[in-house]
Amino acid sequence: MIYVHIPFCERKCNYCAFNSKVGGAAEKISYVEALISEINLRGDNSTVETIYFGGGTPTTLTLNQLEKIICALDKNFSVDERAEITIEANPGTVNEDYLRGLKSLGFNRISLGVQSFDDELLKILGRIHTSRAAIETIDHAKNFFANVSVDLMYGLPNQSLIDLKKSVKMVADLNVQHVSIYGLEIEEGTKFFDMGVTIDENLCADMYDFITETLPTLGYNRYEISNFAVKNFESRHNIGYWTGKKYFGFGAGAHSFDGKLRTSNVRDVATYIKNNVPIIEEVVTRQAAMEEFCFLGLRMVEGISAKTFKDKFNVSIFDVFGAVINKNVQRGLIKVDGDKIFLTARGMSLGNLVFEDFLL
Repeated sequence: MIYVHIPFCERKCNYCAFNSKVGGAAEKISYVEALISEINLRGDNSTVETIYFGGGTPTTLTLNQLEKIICALDKNFSVDERAEITIEANPGTVNEDYLRGLKSLGFNRISLGVQSFDDELLKILGRIHTSRAAIETIDHAKNFFANVSVDLMYGLPNQSLIDLKKSVKMVADLNVQHVSIYGLEIEEGTKFFDMGVTIDENLCADMYDFITETLPTLGYNRYEISNFAVKNFESRHNIGYWTGKKYFGFGAGAHSFDGKLRTSNVRDVATYIKNNVPIIEEVVTRQAAMEEFCFLGLRMVEGISAKTFKDKFNVSIFDVFGAVINKNVQRGLIKVDGDKIFLTARGMSLGNLVFEDFLL
């Protein structure tokens, strides 16, 4: 697994706490050079089954710049011919020619940050696109990609349940293959935080319930707390994170995990360009690995396997986490069915409460 971070955006959105910024042409050139240098330095010719370009907005780079990065990855890794290769994009940053170019570079999955199909809400969020532009981008993307994902947000300022219902219906009408949902969070350092924006938690809960109950009826199977897909179109890359696979992260602020060591790159773009050597953040102990196996795996609808835990750690999951599991079974948040341990529907909505319990 490889993650490539492109930190540049056309504009910083009002809710965004990601490691992103508005960048000029010269800075992008220098960043791509630093990125390629890091890939050349750390590449080990290992087999790669998924590549994910995230951000920021990766599609603020030129096709030529993206091609240089792809070539560096091909040179330093053995990319499986069936690899899932995803790029995030925002409506308003791509046209048909650009999408055609992405396909020619080997991208076979695109994730579009639509967030809403309501123009007023898009303005509030600080998005650069309109609902019409989003619809047109999705239609164009479907001409080049058989695997199109759309992000939707809920709990937005001035958003009603009716607004959300329209957006969910639009996603289904547009016949995309994958939907990711995100509840608004007000984080320090964002414009919303500075503006004193608040969230209506009760309305948020109603919106969450509507989405999680409705998308499956429209053909999108829920496979993770926040992700829904048409059968066989689940994100292989994200599943890799939730099931504890090793991964490389390239770019400013990107994280890597080799099974024992977790490393990260410096977040500041200018500093990364000058010095892009990863920093060791932590050694993942056996205890931490067991905890992560549980709280990451439980994000998946299918949950975790007691047998897999035993094979991996040579101890029964019930010997280590029996009290935690029983506590959450009693609360109606976890269910045990033979080998499988998974969150109930209520547990999915209160996942963070469950995950905290596994941090012994």
